[in-house]
Amino acid sequence: MDHRDVVVLGGGAAGLFCALTAGARGKSVLVLEHNDKVGKKIGISGGGRCNFTNLRASQDNYLSSNPEFCRSALARYKPSDFLSLVESHGIAWHEKKLGQLFCNGSSREIIAMLLEECRRAHAEVRCGISVQDISKPEKFLIRTSRGDITCDALVVATGGLSFAKLGASDLGYRIARQFGLKLTEIRPGLVPLTFSPADKNVYGPLSGVSLPVTARCGKTSFDEAMLITHRGLSGPAILQISNFWREGDTLALDLLPGENGIPSPGKESAVAQLSRSWPQRFAETWGAANMPAKPVAQWTAAERDRVQQNIHRWSPHPAGTEGYPKAEVTLGGVDTRELSSKTMEARSVPGLYFIGEVVDVTGWLGGYNFQWAWASAHAAGTSV
Repeated sequence: MDHRDVVVLGGGAAGLFCALTAGARGKSVLVLEHNDKVGKKIGISGGGRCNFTNLRASQDNYLSSNPEFCRSALARYKPSDFLSLVESHGIAWHEKKLGQLFCNGSSREIIAMLLEECRRAHAEVRCGISVQDISKPEKFLIRTSRGDITCDALVVATGGLSFAKLGASDLGYRIARQFGLKLTEIRPGLVPLTFSPADKNVYGPLSGVSLPVTARCGKTSFDEAMLITHRGLSGPAILQISNFWREGDTLALDLLPGENGIPSPGKESAVAQLSRSWPQRFAETWGAANMPAKPVAQWTAAERDRVQQNIHRWSPHPAGTEGYPKAEVTLGGVDTRELSSKTMEARSVPGLYFIGEVVDVTGWLGGYNFQWAWASAHAAGTSV
């Protein structure tokens, strides 16, 4: 029977980092990945350049039903710690904006770095293996498509349901339920919003148009770009606010953040004036749907007020989201009240750990979810 100190399920960011951390402590570690290669989600992240952390990461940048949970792990493994590792491998990087760090080259450099660190730590990685059953008669017994394995500690780093085409599955959630752990509500996060049929007819033809906005839902707002697609609204501002928006909520978009923007009476049309701030196609389409057709000089005070309201609080009514196939992350997961915030170990099942996206901790867009992967993996890897 193949036995290891630690078996890690999932060869993504969190799984590999936990493996190299535990292996560096002298533990015998095996990573099981059901895809044909590790790090597929890392590979496509950041447009292929991997937004591998964010210098501003703190607990305020994460959503969880237990907001304090992530504080401990984030405090003990900081963005500067991961950056030091990146630099030790000679990987060139740059700060894009808002603390977001990217590779100058390819996200493949981060995958190669993680695999090299696993090699140095003698942590074995096996791909193309599916888990068929897990039990714990005494030690953990894992039945796989390539034979049985036992281990003292089992780390679940299987991710969420987003990007099914990259092999996402619900395995981690099933393992949690099997061992009696509670889950919070699970739903797509950092996901585009879809138009209502009426809005799709009007704005769908503007697919590809982008402009800076302030997106608001309730008391939360983000200043970023909005992108119009054939099906709805996307871009960083929309992906960010999607984590807070629920069906039936009001979405408010300030289309001229920081500007008055109200067309002034004169020879120029309202659309011509707004075209200096917006792409012309958007100004024409939005203006036709939201402004009086007559010259600005003929607008009544009530009409001017309504246009100002529409510009600074445009409220399309999304029909929903594009779901897991287009979601960058999965909101919710293993209830953090079931886990130790210091070690990520299940309180009721000694030796069982959950890290990364499978846990009910979800970061904002911009490298925060990678930092949670590294920090939670480090917490488990130094404990197992």
